[in-house]
Amino acid sequence: MSSLTDLITRNYRNFRGVDFTNNDVKEYRSPSALNMWRNYEDSDCIQTRPGMKLLNNFGNKILGLFFLNKDDILHCLVHVGPKLLEWTNYPNLPVETSELFDGMNLIESHYFVFDNTLFIIDGINYLEYDGKDVKKVEGTIPITSYYKNPNGSTSIDTTTDTDLIYQPVNCLTSLRKNVFIGDGESIDYYLDSQDLDSPSVYLMEAEVNSVKLIENADFDVDRDTGIVTFHDAPEKDAEVIITYSKTNKDHKGRILNSTTLCEFDNRIFFSGNPDYPNAVFHCELNDPRYVRDTAYYECGLDLAPIKAIIPGNNVLWVIKSIEQNQSSIYYLTATIDNTYNKIYPSVTGSISLGCVSTGINFNDDIVFFSNRGLEGISSGTLYSEQLLQHRSSFVDTKMINETNYKDVKLAEYKGYLLCLIDSHIYLANSRSKFQNTSNDIEYDWFYWELPNNITFIKEYRQNLYLGNENGELFILEGQKDKEEDIPSYWTTSKDDFGYPSYTKTTNKRGNVAEVKPMDNKEIHVDTIVDGVLKEKKIFSDEKGYIAYRIKDKKFKDIQIKFSSNKPFGLFSCTLQGFIAGYIKR
Repeated sequence: MSSLTDLITRNYRNFRGVDFTNNDVKEYRSPSALNMWRNYEDSDCIQTRPGMKLLNNFGNKILGLFFLNKDDILHCLVHVGPKLLEWTNYPNLPVETSELFDGMNLIESHYFVFDNTLFIIDGINYLEYDGKDVKKVEGTIPITSYYKNPNGSTSIDTTTDTDLIYQPVNCLTSLRKNVFIGDGESIDYYLDSQDLDSPSVYLMEAEVNSVKLIENADFDVDRDTGIVTFHDAPEKDAEVIITYSKTNKDHKGRILNSTTLCEFDNRIFFSGNPDYPNAVFHCELNDPRYVRDTAYYECGLDLAPIKAIIPGNNVLWVIKSIEQNQSSIYYLTATIDNTYNKIYPSVTGSISLGCVSTGINFNDDIVFFSNRGLEGISSGTLYSEQLLQHRSSFVDTKMINETNYKDVKLAEYKGYLLCLIDSHIYLANSRSKFQNTSNDIEYDWFYWELPNNITFIKEYRQNLYLGNENGELFILEGQKDKEEDIPSYWTTSKDDFGYPSYTKTTNKRGNVAEVKPMDNKEIHVDTIVDGVLKEKKIFSDEKGYIAYRIKDKKFKDIQIKFSSNKPFGLFSCTLQGFIAGYIKR
C-alpha cells in the first residue's frame, strides 16, 4: 500500500458491463450505466447502443416476422393483428404489402422452414407458404392398413390374427387410406374403422389398379360398419385403395392450438397447447404435415404448463412452470421402437425450480427464467444429474422487479442474449463470463432503455427487428431513436483509493480518458462525490482522448460519470489523488 503522501493513480479499463448489486463493484464494471454496450465487430471500447430506425407502421400490433429464401428471392411476411402480410418489396422503403391471410390469432406466432416451405403456428392456425400463396396445412394421408383381404384379414403371412398396421393415424387430417388385394369375387371390403364421417363431410374415393371410382356411382358405403360394397367385384390380385374420413375432434387441435415449436432430430416438436399443458407432440421424420396420434409425451403427471422446449446437447429439454414438490425439468431422448422406429420418452430431471416465462439455447447454454433471474442447466455425466447455475446476479435486483418480468422476450444478437421487458433490454454477454462465489459461471451484462414499449423482437441475418402494439416496426440501426437523441452514460465504481477510513483530495491534472472519435462535441465528464453529482465540463472526442481537471476535496469515495445525448465510446480513464486525514464524524 502507498504511503499517505504518495500520488495515487486509478486506472479504469477493460469495461465489462454493469453491476446493479451495489456491493463491492469492481473497477471494470459500472453500478450505474445506460444504453452502453461493447460492439465487438466495431472496436474494443464500450459505446452508445445503436438507434431504432422506423421501417413502417403496419397499423396493428406486430406479432410475427418470417423469412423464406427461395429461388434466390428473400420473402418477408409480417403477422400484424389478425392479418398475415407479405412485404412485397423487402427490404426496400417505403414498405409495400399484400394480404395473404386474414384470421390470425392475436398472440405471437412462430415459424420454421422445411423443404423451401415456410410453416407458421399461432395457437389457432397451422399454415404453410410456398413463396406465392398461404394455405392451411393439409395433413399427409396415412395408409393405416396395407395389403388386406376384402374381409379385413391380412394378406401377408404373420403369426398373429391382427391386422398389419402400416402407418398410424395423422392428427392433421381426418383422411385415411386402406390398401386391399382383390380376390376376383368379393364386392364387400371391410375398412379398419367404423362410424365414418358422413358424405357431407367427405365423399369417399377408391382406386382399383389406378382407376378412380366414385361413391354411389361405382360403390356404396355403410359408414356405421365401415363396409364398402363395389357394384362390380375388383379382379383377382387387383390393388384396391379406399380413402375414407374419420374425424377425431381432439386430434387436429393438438397442433393447431399449440403456441410454441422447435426443430429437433429432423422433426418439429410442438407444445404450449392450453388443453394439454404438460404435453409435447412431434411430426414424423422429415414430414411436418404428419403428426401421428401416438406421438404424444406427457412431462409430469401434474398440469403445470410447459414454458419452453429447447433442443441442446442431443436431447430436447422441457422446461415447466413452478409446481411445489415437483420436477420442473424434463428431457426427451430418442429411443428405437419396433413399431414407430423412433420415440422420445419423457425423463424426469432433478431440478424443481420452475420457469416463470421462457428459455432458450444460448450458445449451447440451456437457460430459462425463474423467479430469481436467469438460470442455466449444467449436466453431469448423465442428463438426470442436472445442476442449476445462476446466470444473472449483476442485474437481478432490477430485472426481476420489472412489472412484466414474466413476459420477457428473447433474441440472440451479435453474441448477446437480449432479454426484452417492455422498454428495457438486459444484454447477457456470451463473450464475457466470470465465476461467482458458488463456482457458477455467470454472464456480464449491459442495460438499455428504449423510448417506448416494445412487444416483439426478432433477429435475422445480424439485423434486429423490434415491433410494438401500435404497428411500428423498427430496425436497430443508426444513431437516433426515431430522430430523437439517445441518452447514454457510464459511471465508474465507487473508489476510496484503498483507504476507506481516510478522506481524499484529487490531483487537478493528470486525468485522461481514451475515447472513440465519433464526432461528438458534447461529452459530459462529471464526478459523483460521496453520492452527490458535481457537474464539471463538456468535452469533444476529436483528439481520441479527453484531458479533464478534477478538483474535489475531503471525500470518502468518488466516481467519474461520462454521459452524452450523442453517441460516444470509452476505452479507459484515469483519476489521480492524494490521501488526506482520517474521516471525522
